[in-house]
Amino acid sequence: MSRIVVIGGTGYAGSAIVAEAAGRGHDVTAFSRSAPTEPVTGVTYVQGDATDESALAAVVADADVVVSTLAPRGPLTDSFRDVNRTVARLADAAGARLFVVGGFSSLRPEPGAPRFVEDLTHVPAEIHAEVLAGAALIIEDLPATPDSLSWVFVSPARMFGSFAPGERSGDYRVGDDVSVAPSDGGAISGADYAIGFVDLIEKGDHHRAHVNLAN
Repeated sequence: MSRIVVIGGTGYAGSAIVAEAAGRGHDVTAFSRSAPTEPVTGVTYVQGDATDESALAAVVADADVVVSTLAPRGPLTDSFRDVNRTVARLADAAGARLFVVGGFSSLRPEPGAPRFVEDLTHVPAEIHAEVLAGAALIIEDLPATPDSLSWVFVSPARMFGSFAPGERSGDYRVGDDVSVAPSDGGAISGADYAIGFVDLIEKGDHHRAHVNLAN
């Protein structure tokens, strides 16, 4: 059993990961600005602002695993990267492994090819800044962390989000930084992404790596 802290634990990906980890018997703390609409039995919920380093430090201090599920929008539009760099620094200080929920656009269509984020013509202009900020974590910020920090950046298939929740099948595919999904981007449900995500935590086979999950 691991002590897992999920930053953004009441959001779409965060709540699914919280439920999956708790269901497997892990000691789970969900840190979020908002209270859960459907609390999971046995989970400790802590309300707080992710831009408040002291609040983050308090929940990360005793963690074995820290999961960041934050999104570069809303209150974090301008501070997303700074907050994630703080989370990484605190996880390293605590000796915890760090897992980050990434985005599809940071993946590559084939080995050695440019990442999808390098050509955003397929993405609405109003979310370009959000996509770029999310990809910057794996392109710049995480690789720049000390070697002592074990991190895994976990991208979902293209069609992933509350707009397409899907169903729990128990099946998923895992790849590295090359998308394992079909050319149309594929999909993965929130529940199946969480299954794969917690499997990655439990198996511990990846270190300072970019992986992706798809159905």
